[in-house]
Amino acid sequence: MINNYSSTAQLKDLMTAPPMTAAQHAEIMRKRNEQRRKIEDAREARKEEQERYGERR
Repeated sequence: MINNYSSTAQLKDLMTAPPMTAAQHAEIMRKRNEQRRKIEDAREARKEEQERYGERR
């Protein structure tokens, strides 16, 4: 069986780690949303450029 997981943490370490705080969770979610917005903006800009100048490949 192939192990596709790149994490080398032991299960015991994962299960006994303290839960993240609300502030940590909020920061992670803010970063995730920011990254998603940047990707969406880039896609929209690319789509507008293709519509304006025709699709080039």
